[in-house]
Order: sequence, then C-alpha cells, then structure tokens
Amino acid sequence: MAEKKKPWGGRFTDAASRAAERLSASIQYDSRLYRQDIRGSRAHARMLHRMGILDAGELEAIVDGLGTIEREIREGDFEFSPYLEDIHMNIESRLTEMIGDAGRKLHTARSRNDQIALDVRLYLLDESGVIRKGMTALVETITAAADRHIEVVMPGYTHLQIAQPVRFSHHLLAYAWMFLRDLTRLDAAADAARGLPLGCGALAGVNYENDREFLREELGFDRVIPNSMDAVADRDYILDFLYFAAVLGTHLSRMGEELVLWSSAEFGYLRLADAVTTGSSIMPQKRNPDIAELLRGKTGRLYGNMVSLMTVLKGLPMAYNRDLQEDKEPLFDSIDTVKDCLEALTEMIATMTVRDDRMRRSLYDNFSTATDLADYLVMKGIPFRSSHEIVGALVKHCEESGEDFFTLPVETLKRFSPAFGDDAAGVLRPDTSPERKLSSGSTSKGEVKKQIAAVRERLRSSGTGG
Repeated sequence: MAEKKKPWGGRFTDAASRAAERLSASIQYDSRLYRQDIRGSRAHARMLHRMGILDAGELEAIVDGLGTIEREIREGDFEFSPYLEDIHMNIESRLTEMIGDAGRKLHTARSRNDQIALDVRLYLLDESGVIRKGMTALVETITAAADRHIEVVMPGYTHLQIAQPVRFSHHLLAYAWMFLRDLTRLDAAADAARGLPLGCGALAGVNYENDREFLREELGFDRVIPNSMDAVADRDYILDFLYFAAVLGTHLSRMGEELVLWSSAEFGYLRLADAVTTGSSIMPQKRNPDIAELLRGKTGRLYGNMVSLMTVLKGLPMAYNRDLQEDKEPLFDSIDTVKDCLEALTEMIATMTVRDDRMRRSLYDNFSTATDLADYLVMKGIPFRSSHEIVGALVKHCEESGEDFFTLPVETLKRFSPAFGDDAAGVLRPDTSPERKLSSGSTSKGEVKKQIAAVRERLRSSGTGG
C-alpha cells in the first residue's frame, strides 16, 4: 500500500521522523479491533444519516464499503499500513479510496478519542463473553470430577503438612468456589464497560445535535457516559478486567501448584495425561507437568499487566493523552493468557487419573486422625484443651516408641486417659473421618453432595450452566 497523507496532516509541513512513526504506530496490535471499529462506524454512519449529514446513498455506500473491508481483513486480503498508525485510519483510508467523499464524511462528529474508547469497550465485552464460557467449562469440569470421585478420601494439608482426612471432591470444590467468585468479578468488569463513550468527540463534546441514545441502543450499551471528558479519559473498566485476570491468575496458579505436587513421585496422587505433560531432552523417564507449571508462571504476566496500566494512568491530566495507547497491549495479553490458561486447566482436570490408593496410603502418615481422637474425648466430657494435651502426649509416645498410632490398643489409650473406651479404635480410622464432620460446608459425603448441587445451581441461575 502506497503511503498516503495522514488524515490529521493539514497543518504540518514536515513528515514525521522514522522514530516518531515507529513509536506512534499501533496497528501491529490494534488491528484485532477491526470488527468493533467497523461495528461502531456503521452505527455512527446511521446516526449521521438521522442528523442529515449523510444522505441515503452515502449511508449505503459507507455500510457496503465497511462490509467489504471487514471481509478483506477477515480473509487476509487487507494491507495494513503502519504509516496510517492505527486501525481507525487504516479503515477510513481504505473506505475513502473505495467510495470517495462519502468516506471522508464518516468522521464527522467523532474523534479517534471516543472511537478507540468505544472499540476497546466493545472488544472487552465480546472477549468477556468468551472467557465466561471458558470459566463455566472449567467449573463444570471440576464439579464433574468431584462428583465422580466422591468416595475418594485423601489427606488434607495445612502448612503443607498432613492435617486431617478430607474427601478429594471437597478439595476440588474449594477451587470451584474460587472460580465462581472470579466469575462475579468478571461480570463486574463487563458491567463497568457497558457505558457508551461515542459521541463525545475529542473531550468537549461535538458541535452537532447528535443522538447518543440512538447509538447506545444501536450498539447495545446499558447507559450513556454523562461526562465527555471522562468518556474519553476513563480506563477504569480495563483496570477492573485486569484485576479480575490477576485474581483469577492467583487461583489458576494455586491449582497448578497442587497439580505439580500431586503428580510428583513423592505424592503420586494423580497422573496427568500425556497431552498436557512434556518430556526431558536428556532424561528419558521424565513426565514433566510443564503446563501446570506455566499456570504459575503466566500469573506473573497477569500481575504485571495490571501494574503496567495503573502506572500509565497514575499521572495523566485530563482528558486524552497518547500514553493511553499503552492500554491495549496489557489488555490483549491478559485476555489471551486467561483464555489459554482456562482451556489448559480444564483439559488437565478432565483427563487426569486419580490414584486413590496412593491417597489412602498417605492417610496413615502424620497422625491424621489426632483431632478426631481429641474430639472423641470432648464428647466424653473432657475439656478440649485437656483432650488436646492428652492426644499430644499419645502422639509423642508413638513417635518415641514406634507404635502405630492408628492401631493403638484400648489398653494403651487408657494409660493416657480412662475416658477412652472400646469405641475409640474406630475413631482412629482415617477413611471414616470425613463422616464425623457434622458442620455445614464440611467434608462429609452429604455436605459435599450439597456443595456439588449448589455449584451447579449457581451456574444455572447465572445463565452459564447446561
């Protein structure tokens, strides 16, 4: 494509330097906004027709021309020019080339400032819908795995030390609830983007009686942004999305870490499928959980993108400043990263093999039912602090004598407290421990089933479930 005169170049004599051109151009990444830019231009053209600025023939030529351009870009036949800087001027230049002066009228009553604010809001809303589906698929996959493995009991950990027996499904559902909270944050970020900026011009409004309410309805926004300066300068809605992505990344990373631990030889609680693991270039036996590790690593990008935009915004005077061009790369990168990570984690959960035998074996480490035994004594009338001390002494005895805590005879138990009866032996069994949990939200089978039903109901009620 031959270099063309810049649409804003009327008062300039000298061309921009190469360095200025390189720094100014954003087409290399904002070209992905072409659908939203064309959608906004169609709505704007229809409004101009209602205002009497475009006649019917000009409107038809613009709408048809934009359709041709959209097809050219989609099919890879459109030649983007860095000289034209951004997606807006590339499309406008091509449109004017195709239809003449009607194309030159399209930018009446708008600025690139309100145009880009519109494009990014539309793009964020479109991508939020895609991400919402990905998150729903992840929560559904986790919940299905919890349902499928509801009989599996594993060690629960605090401080990465075996603490108490829990159902594997209960552990999985903790992540389902995390991701449901993330869905709420995503919805809030999308809601923040549903304000219409178009029609505000560069900052002060425009010298035409435009119809922003028509634009709102045409483009499907919930509300019109009431202040023209705020409309072009606001990027809070992007920050809201980047915050959602950063918190989601925290949760993805935590689950990725547990998949790394659980699939290690030391734990052996599950086996990740070949499709989501890699080999070693030197060690033939290796099955590395690289994809789970990358969930941890990608979180750093999500954090960095949020901090990057906050830093850009913190010192900007009103209204539009070119610094705001730096809002898109962090947003685009976070969107791409989130979608990839959601898909990868969903596949890992759907295809993992649970090794319940290894989990069961680990239940007999680190005195996992010591709390059950202390609670047993409480039920016999001994204050909890006293029962805690008694069972602590029992644990110390087993550590020093080498006796197996889980098979201690009643006679040994009675040496530490006469309150122990013949029924104490059953309390030592780790596999029955979850059913002794009577509180709401606990790891007992009945409560876990309630959680599974509640998660699925949340998905259905929010319009995301099948």
